[in-house]
Amino acid sequence: MPTEQQARLDLTVALRWAARLNYHEAVANHFSVAISDDGQKFLINPAGRHFSQMRVSDLALLDASKSDFGLTKDKKVDPTAINLHGQIHRLVPDAKCILHTHMPYTTALACLKNFEFLMLDQNACRFYNRIAYDRDYAGMALEVGEGERVANVLGKSRSVLFLANHGVIVVGKSVAEAFDELYYLEKASQLQVLALSTQRELALIDDETASMVCKQWLEYPNAAEYHLAAMTEILDQESRDYRN
Repeated sequence: MPTEQQARLDLTVALRWAARLNYHEAVANHFSVAISDDGQKFLINPAGRHFSQMRVSDLALLDASKSDFGLTKDKKVDPTAINLHGQIHRLVPDAKCILHTHMPYTTALACLKNFEFLMLDQNACRFYNRIAYDRDYAGMALEVGEGERVANVLGKSRSVLFLANHGVIVVGKSVAEAFDELYYLEKASQLQVLALSTQRELALIDDETASMVCKQWLEYPNAAEYHLAAMTEILDQESRDYRN
């Protein structure tokens, strides 16, 4: 496990880059990362702080093993964030980092009836047999039961969850891994929206090849870590205040 300070730094970088890439909803949507081996203690962005202005010290530390999640008066967290992230961290402890967004292209696909992600390009193949689908939009996650339901739909065998009429959840073993997945998911989704808009026949990749390319993606050395390091370097050059 990373130290709490390293986890704070990595998650803040991810939040700021999500704003730059238009993956965010201003002060809404939430990113979290566990700092305990069992996934129960985790950092998450607080209520009211814009993604683009997030600082290391802004992140709230919660504990899913406590009935009140260890909330304090000086750090408020949206109830939907507590219910979604808290229950996923509690029920899917391998999901060390959880990124929930309404990023436009992936969300557009999640709003298509019975849509399943197309093996249309190399980036899409990364997600072969790794996406779960929640077809039952039930409003905002204002109840614990909704968070539990979503966690069970995601399960332990998938790293991406398409939320019908809502958005997407991406999980990973680290901030670097989860953000790299989020980035390539939106790139692949953008391509699918563009290809579908032509109304021409799609040249889909067969299952055997898609499975092979997925394995190549997952075994590619250090790609996620290099990606996060590059994002961190750019922020350090342009706006080191995020480290405060």
